[in-house]
Amino acid sequence: MEAPLHPEFPLDPSTPNKAQPAYWVGPRHLAGDDGHLYDTVANTLAGLGWTSLTIVRGRHEPDDAPEDRQVLRSTVLHISPDSLRWAQWVLADEPFHLGELPIAWQVSARADTNRPLAQWSAYFTPDVPGEVIVDFLVALDARDQPDVPLGGPELVLDGVTAHGWLRDIDQPHAGAIDPTFASHISLGEVPPLIQDADPRALTAQADGAGPSGWQAWAEPELGAPMLWAASFGASVPHDLVAVFAHAVSSTAPVLRRVLPESTRERLLRAPAG
Repeated sequence: MEAPLHPEFPLDPSTPNKAQPAYWVGPRHLAGDDGHLYDTVANTLAGLGWTSLTIVRGRHEPDDAPEDRQVLRSTVLHISPDSLRWAQWVLADEPFHLGELPIAWQVSARADTNRPLAQWSAYFTPDVPGEVIVDFLVALDARDQPDVPLGGPELVLDGVTAHGWLRDIDQPHAGAIDPTFASHISLGEVPPLIQDADPRALTAQADGAGPSGWQAWAEPELGAPMLWAASFGASVPHDLVAVFAHAVSSTAPVLRRVLPESTRERLLRAPAG
């Protein structure tokens, strides 16, 4: 990972105390990101051979000293070797919100390099477990054609029901919920601003309905703020969403030093080491 150009403005301001004890915790979907969501994902992408570019935007008047330069927006862009897929860390770049949470990672792909725009995009807020985004990106990296679907919606639901999640009573073929009723995954209308090549994303339908895509979120208490949210454009292949679903619902514990305040009391934990 490259050193930040402006260390006084860290890309990920949450830097946990390394002296804090580590725990193996579960369930994974309520475990948060350990305060290292950028590092967890960026290190994996570096290992896959993706190139990282740091983009800093700012204002610099002619008479200003270098240290007085005002940084307005910044982002880190990671690009795959074939340039067909990329991931952006946009948390420091005035991102839009999803479920009242800011977007942290945006992952996109296109069919070929002659197309400047993404075929589809997926979005992840802070506290999506880093292990889940890593699995999604590793699966995306392994694909020869990142835009071609392999399988249908049942793959996604099979991914979570295999780990004990329950199908939605009202929409058994389009949604599921974990046994504690805290986390959800649902195939439905895509929220505004989600980029996708599906033409329905740009034009209103007669019935007012937009394209359907997968949405996932954790709401530890009904009506309380969400812990995390993820949104997949209508053209994201179902098999890639299934990788996310299988990973986020996994019963395997994850290593954590920092626990989310909203779910701390709901997590099972065992000291690590």
